[in-house]
Amino acid sequence: MIKLQNVSKSFGKLNAVDQISFEVQQEENLILLGTSGCGKTTTLKMINRLLKPSSGKILINGQDIRDQSPEVLRRKIGYVLQNNGLFPHYTVAQNIGLVPQLLKWDKQRIAKRVIELLEKLHLSEKYLQAYPNELSGGQQQRVGLARALAADPPILLMDEPFGALDNVTRAKIHTEFTALDELKRKTIVMVTHDVQEAFQLGDRICLMDKGKIMQMGTPAELLFKPVHHFVEDFLKEQRLQLEFKAVRLYDLWDWIPTEADPPEEVALSVDTDLWTGLETFTCNHTEKLTILHPQKKEFKVVGFEQLMSAFYQYKKTIAA
Repeated sequence: MIKLQNVSKSFGKLNAVDQISFEVQQEENLILLGTSGCGKTTTLKMINRLLKPSSGKILINGQDIRDQSPEVLRRKIGYVLQNNGLFPHYTVAQNIGLVPQLLKWDKQRIAKRVIELLEKLHLSEKYLQAYPNELSGGQQQRVGLARALAADPPILLMDEPFGALDNVTRAKIHTEFTALDELKRKTIVMVTHDVQEAFQLGDRICLMDKGKIMQMGTPAELLFKPVHHFVEDFLKEQRLQLEFKAVRLYDLWDWIPTEADPPEEVALSVDTDLWTGLETFTCNHTEKLTILHPQKKEFKVVGFEQLMSAFYQYKKTIAA
């Protein structure tokens, strides 16, 4: 869907991005992760031509982005900013409907799409005629996301989209983000400096430092198969919690013993991460978890110690 080939960007003598290459698959969520100044936002802005590469090539669906005007390119790409980027003198309805209006949708179609997105993002229709300064930070960010999604673009670029929110609001929006069907059909490139956010939301992570890619892979690959000491050091402080979030119950399936009769409580899917599974013991005040594998049409019942044992067996295997 998106392909960067030996892309560099210089500002005077500073190489902000230095000869990077990567691909983003259709409907994948790729996270550009790193500290401030590593080149991740510069990389994001080159994809929709907010910045022009000093060298290299960027392709979308096999087409060089230089072969079309920036305006046409950007109307096919949703863009979400950290400070939401809403026009303060536009109402919520006007902000969300901006790109469809530029694409000359009729008014009825725009109005229907605006209401549809408000509902999906848990915003009341009473906010349609409100202005951004009348909304909370979380509400503004939802409107910013709705505006980026309004014309149903196949690609979504997100630059620190949740960075300005408090921890409670951010956690709630993260949960909504992963559940939103609109986003499951998008190819997403997201910039963040928040390691926990990257591991929770990303299918793959591109870890950058000083304009270079240090490692690119799944969260589990970065944790269990680091290719550079920088990767180990970057993740070291939060490593155990990250491991619990990177590992899915699916990964542990072969090490979980089978029991004959499942309890009657609701089962967790094998797609659930280990962190959520461990939290369930506490939140549900239960000694056993039922895990359902829908593809195999099987279930397993596991206690806390058995689950942790399966986790350590998995770690030994993947590190070998």
